[in-house]
Amino acid sequence: MELFDVYPLYNVTPVSAKGIVVTDDKGQEYLDFYGGHAVISIGHSHPHYVQRLKEQLDKIGFYSNAIQNPVQEALAHKLGELSGCEDYNLFLCNSGAEANENALKLASFQTGKSRVIAFKHGFHGRTSAAVAATDNEKINAPINKQQKVTILPFEDLDAFKNEISKGDVCCVIIETIQGVGGLDQPSQDFYQNIAELSKENGALLIADEVQCGYGRSGKFFAFQHYGIKPDIITVAKGMGNGFPIGGVLIHESIKASYGMLGTTFGGNHLACAAGLAVLEVIEKENLIENAANLFEYFKEKAADIPQVKRVKGMGLMLGLEFDFEVAELRKKLIHNQFMFTGGASDKHVLRVLPALNITKENLDQFFDALKKELA
Repeated sequence: MELFDVYPLYNVTPVSAKGIVVTDDKGQEYLDFYGGHAVISIGHSHPHYVQRLKEQLDKIGFYSNAIQNPVQEALAHKLGELSGCEDYNLFLCNSGAEANENALKLASFQTGKSRVIAFKHGFHGRTSAAVAATDNEKINAPINKQQKVTILPFEDLDAFKNEISKGDVCCVIIETIQGVGGLDQPSQDFYQNIAELSKENGALLIADEVQCGYGRSGKFFAFQHYGIKPDIITVAKGMGNGFPIGGVLIHESIKASYGMLGTTFGGNHLACAAGLAVLEVIEKENLIENAANLFEYFKEKAADIPQVKRVKGMGLMLGLEFDFEVAELRKKLIHNQFMFTGGASDKHVLRVLPALNITKENLDQFFDALKKELA
């Protein structure tokens, strides 16, 4: 049997990784400024993370959600404490797509409605309703297109008012900082208006923080820069530092009932140990503050490169926009400078999503390499 060929692959085979250094099967070291789509939040093979997983595996790695699991409860309490979201309840799952799928389902249950408002260039996953809310025709199969989704541009408040006022919208889903779409984000005025209008019209607001959450923006959640309070928050990528885990934070005003949501693997002991380890490292090493501080340093360094049109994003969820497509530049950074970066659906944007514990010296290395390839 061969692998189903759906990924265009770089000819690099990593065999080990520590911090931001990834080593391939030939012994070549690469600096990782992408973290596998912002998944690596505390660095590869962080010793506390590794120890936590080993200790948990020696005890119990998995049992279903039919039993008591104190590790789930510990994760929920720690997440509430660090995020400031103590008035939410946590449902654990396995991925960002699954988190968004459950969030959309929950909003439909709560409101008795079925239409979703999403936004252009948004990405919410590759499953059923989540992919229907994703602005990418190529990954929407006919079965997904049965969902009732209206996709609107950012900043068109009149269009939003027109759609939300029709009375059939169960929820509005929004990435506070778009990932795959290329680091676009709503203005303060627009985000606050859609939050207010959603509430007025009986629709729930879902903040998709799958990529921009968990400290990446310089606050625990990116929506916290906007002074709004979503009904539902979805998380995943940086949550487990590579271990598959996702979650839905559900405001306490939304009541649970047995069987409403469910999952076989979600919230297993090993996943929760990974999630706890990430939160403990974020807290102990002040990684949210580090992300906020390095954002300013990143902008200073980028200002010295004339080819950079603008810096997009915030914290350590960043994009460099050029007036040319960056695919070739990414290849050169990998093969000549031994450095991983990311692309976006906006082909002019180079994405930079490193671990939250990188240093100014690491950013110096990145910009030195970038300058060499742009020279």
